[in-house]
Amino acid sequence: MTVRRLGAGLVAAALITPALAACASGTGTTGSTPSPTVSASGTASPSGAPVAGDAKQALLDSTKEISNGNFRFTLAGAGSTVDGLVHQPSQSAAMKISIGGPSADLAMKLDVIHYKPDSWVKLELSGPTANSLPAIKQLNLGKYQHLDQARIKGNRNLGFDFEKVDPAGSAVLTEGITEVRSTGTGAYAGTIDVTKAAEAGSLNAATIAALGTQAKTVPFTAKVDPQGRLSELVLQLPAAGQTTAQEIRMTYSDYGAATAAQKPPANQVVEAPAELYSLFN
Repeated sequence: MTVRRLGAGLVAAALITPALAACASGTGTTGSTPSPTVSASGTASPSGAPVAGDAKQALLDSTKEISNGNFRFTLAGAGSTVDGLVHQPSQSAAMKISIGGPSADLAMKLDVIHYKPDSWVKLELSGPTANSLPAIKQLNLGKYQHLDQARIKGNRNLGFDFEKVDPAGSAVLTEGITEVRSTGTGAYAGTIDVTKAAEAGSLNAATIAALGTQAKTVPFTAKVDPQGRLSELVLQLPAAGQTTAQEIRMTYSDYGAATAAQKPPANQVVEAPAELYSLFN
């Protein structure tokens, strides 16, 4: 296995565009009365009267605060987790990423920091496969590796676009809602067309393609905080091809209260070797 093959097989499957998660059942009730199903336009189905307000509009509005770029977020599931923050006022962001557990043949941990105009990554690879690749030893330096911006431009794994500050692209996802119903105060459920989720950054194109026609009716649940801001969005992906059913959970918190990312100490920084760029390209 080459370093390049390692990058394609591991990172493209699940880094900043992971197939991630954990979720609710996608159904709900208020008291003993079933919640009516509402189309994306806000029109109730024949089974019930329209709910108060427009549920889809409420979810579209819930993503507006994200664009201000001051929040914490998580992505979780399928053996992978991402915990991060975005702080647009300082043009900084940070993410701690874990792919695979202790028993995995190959596991990866990354600590990625962006503080415009610089970026750094501290990488840890473990497991039998990592130990068998001599080139990997050049990457497990235990230090932050300073990245050449020209070499990571457009790279979703190592780069960060401060014009598109949401790693999960929730605004794009909510635009794809095809059916939605209220399941309680600040809670919603329905279906979503995820065919544009690769653009959003929350799923990779291969996963979407494998779903086929199922990609247009993926069950979801969502929650908003008391201020109407998105606090959780969960996609429940059905089984497709060789891929088992899986769920993607995205959470948002600390709106307007995130802090700037911390630059790594100078004595813990080295320039990234060519092998690092090969791994992620």
